[in-house]
Amino acid sequence: MSYDLMVFRQEAAPKTRPEFMIWYRDQTKWAEGHNYDDPATTSVELRNWFMEMIQTFPAMNGPFAIEDEDDDNSMITGYGIGRDVIYVDFRWSVAEQAYNKVLLLAGKHGVGFFDVSSDEGDIFFPDNGDLKAIDKKAPKTTKETNNYQVEHTVKTNDGIIIKYTTKHQIKPWWKFW
Repeated sequence: MSYDLMVFRQEAAPKTRPEFMIWYRDQTKWAEGHNYDDPATTSVELRNWFMEMIQTFPAMNGPFAIEDEDDDNSMITGYGIGRDVIYVDFRWSVAEQAYNKVLLLAGKHGVGFFDVSSDEGDIFFPDNGDLKAIDKKAPKTTKETNNYQVEHTVKTNDGIIIKYTTKHQIKPWWKFW
């Protein structure tokens, strides 16, 4: 099992969560009729995101795959590249670092971001140099819901400030899945 995130062309994706989730399921049927490991098949923005992303998280597949005999290299990452999306699967040990890097580069390159691995995962769209969450009504922290929020601020090297909130649920220790 992997930690999965996705970036996407904002023009291609619906702007409401229900429609977005239907669109997401269609994208991940991988039915476009091309090889899904070559960034030549995608948009310029997504390709630029990919080329910068593989500097930190090298590709395990495709024309930019690294030749690494070290099976324990937690940074090696799988990329599924469609016309409008890049689906990325990371090892869980780098989940926090991956989330922050993907989000940071999404803002920098003007592409959307979807946290696939999270229940009610964050969906961000580029908006005038920022990333804005859609359909996100964050609940207050209560003992009844066991929910809590974490507010994040990330500043890119280009000076872009990305603010986002993640919602988490405290689960009993025996429900680790």
